[in-house]
Amino acid sequence: MQAMRIILLGPPGAGKGTQGKKLCEAQGIVQVSTGDMLRAAVAAGTKLGLAAKSLMDAGHYVPDNVIIKLVIERLAQPDAKPGCLFDGFPRTLGQANALRDAGISIDYVIEIAVPDQVLVERISGRRVHPGSGRIYHQTHKPPQRPNIDDVTGETLVQRPDDAEATVRARLAVYHEETEALVEYYRKLATQESGLTCARVEGDQPLDQVFADLQAILKSKSSYRSSGK
Repeated sequence: MQAMRIILLGPPGAGKGTQGKKLCEAQGIVQVSTGDMLRAAVAAGTKLGLAAKSLMDAGHYVPDNVIIKLVIERLAQPDAKPGCLFDGFPRTLGQANALRDAGISIDYVIEIAVPDQVLVERISGRRVHPGSGRIYHQTHKPPQRPNIDDVTGETLVQRPDDAEATVRARLAVYHEETEALVEYYRKLATQESGLTCARVEGDQPLDQVFADLQAILKSKSSYRSSGK
């Protein structure tokens, strides 16, 4: 059986990670998140992690050649053989072309669209428990006591890449470098019958966004818009 490969596009905080996890569970495929891979490298203190940390803290992206190497190595692992969902990759036209050059076919490219101001509020309000990774939100999912983890009573923190200034910097980079991928894949879908491109509105209830995504995976039509 041919592997199913999905790319989720969208700005930081659009919900790609949350929705991607649910889609992977439903489809029986793995989630390939460059963000998670990079954060794991940072936590492990590897050479790659140390180099990536200073870039991510400043709101910059890691160079394409490093990301491509991480992704190709990840796809070679046995659990990725049935298929995968790319979260946070590709970010640039260079990465998209490198993916094609590597002979990695894509079945679906789905954009999750959310207005910038909604994203700033959504991301900058996050608070995390460092020990477990539990995530809270000051407005949408607050802890029982302000800035205190419900389970351990330990202090919650804001990750450096969740600070408002960093979020705005990341959004600026997204609009400059990554947004062009939507048009890139939309045009590619007119040339390759095996590729389906679509868009969902991410500023909806989570269940509705997921329902829109599932509906797309059940179809094989050309570029469409859902949730509008």
